[in-house]
Amino acid sequence: MASTTTPPVPIRDAVTLILIRDRETEPAVLMGQRGKGAIFMPNKMVFPGGAVDDGDSNVSLARGLSRHCTDKLSRQSARSPETLAATAIRELWEETGAVLGERATWVAPNPDWDAFAATGHQPSAAGLSFVFRAVTPPGRPRRFDARFLLGDAGTLASDPDAIPDATEELSHLRWVPLSDAENLDLAFITRLVLAEVASRLPSLSPPEAVPFVLNDSLKSEVQWL
Repeated sequence: MASTTTPPVPIRDAVTLILIRDRETEPAVLMGQRGKGAIFMPNKMVFPGGAVDDGDSNVSLARGLSRHCTDKLSRQSARSPETLAATAIRELWEETGAVLGERATWVAPNPDWDAFAATGHQPSAAGLSFVFRAVTPPGRPRRFDARFLLGDAGTLASDPDAIPDATEELSHLRWVPLSDAENLDLAFITRLVLAEVASRLPSLSPPEAVPFVLNDSLKSEVQWL
């Protein structure tokens, strides 16, 4: 008799970018709402982010991450820190139109980056900090090994006030005051990340130890990178 066991959902590498503004006065983070028909976290308010694409590994950064963040991102990871940073910047651009980069002319960018290259910028990870990592629990329709990077909106090459109301992937894009975020429809892990960020403000410096929420079929635990 044929087995009816459901194959395990593969865990994909992913990166989320938390952009914050007015962190010393009235801090707010850039968030948008996933569609009600989305397979993963429908209707939830989320930060821009998504899975690593193959083309992200071939992108040169104008400026990279700090040595401290590079070391932390390298741990227990088959992806290079440069690839992960590129993914965060690409996803931010695709989902919000915000450009995190420096002026440069590209030579033959890969197709995944054509639209970003057309802005006249090369992606830059300068000032980004690696602050959190989490693996989606078993039983979900999609599973990700997600790294969370934190950056200041002041480093954007584009106008932080010129964020569209919606894109193809996120709607209701806006700067959400941290004081209001707890009232939104958030995933549990998003609440954890927001609490971690809020506890460290106004500093955006990378933490000495990065919390890593690891979920597998046997247990859920917090490790430190």
